[in-house]
Amino acid sequence: MSVVGVIGEILITVGVVTLLYVVWQLWVGDIIYGVERNAVAQELSEQWEQEYVAANPEITPTPEPTATAEPIILPEAADAQVFGNLYIPRFGADYTRQIAGGVTRANTLDPIGVGHYPGTKMPGEVGNFAVAAHRTTYSAPFNRLAELHVNDAIIIETPEGWYTYRFRTLEYVTPSEVEVLLPVPQAPDTPAGERYITMTSCSPMFSMTERIVAYGVFESFTPRGSGPPASLTDGVDA
Repeated sequence: MSVVGVIGEILITVGVVTLLYVVWQLWVGDIIYGVERNAVAQELSEQWEQEYVAANPEITPTPEPTATAEPIILPEAADAQVFGNLYIPRFGADYTRQIAGGVTRANTLDPIGVGHYPGTKMPGEVGNFAVAAHRTTYSAPFNRLAELHVNDAIIIETPEGWYTYRFRTLEYVTPSEVEVLLPVPQAPDTPAGERYITMTSCSPMFSMTERIVAYGVFESFTPRGSGPPASLTDGVDA
């Protein structure tokens, strides 16, 4: 075989290996990461439940779907500190991702999943609770952000209970538009009187030229002693 033929075969082999790696990184890997991270989040939820029962043996959870309670506000989490689980029923019955402090790739977005923007509010707090996650790679927590429907449930679970928000609208902005993180998103100098959630990710897919931003408004807080809220199965995609 000629030198040219050998080089050609080597290049073909390198191309195939590269293609397989891309397929793994963008699709197969995300599926595996997603299953693993769903399981880790579910284990954390079970741990919180067990700790609550151990600390309150005299209390039997009594679901009260129409009851409302004043949200319990947790202190802001440190960088990479896991403080909650995110549930979005529209994304499937088994969709769960952990939320941790910070939005750096190295500490939070790549190894954990969803990151909380430092300085924004915590779940249930008046103002803007803002988070970020990938749309591709590392389980792609916000891959289907553009598929949300008005009034879809977005639930944050912490050791204290569940905070239910309802999706309202999507927006596409440039990466420099940090006004989406204001206490009232995109409203400078406006004091917050409501509780919001803002979810950001890159747009379009496989690019960082823009940001896709999903906004929601707070609906209710369900204490752990009342049992899981009905919103967890509201409109679940099987």
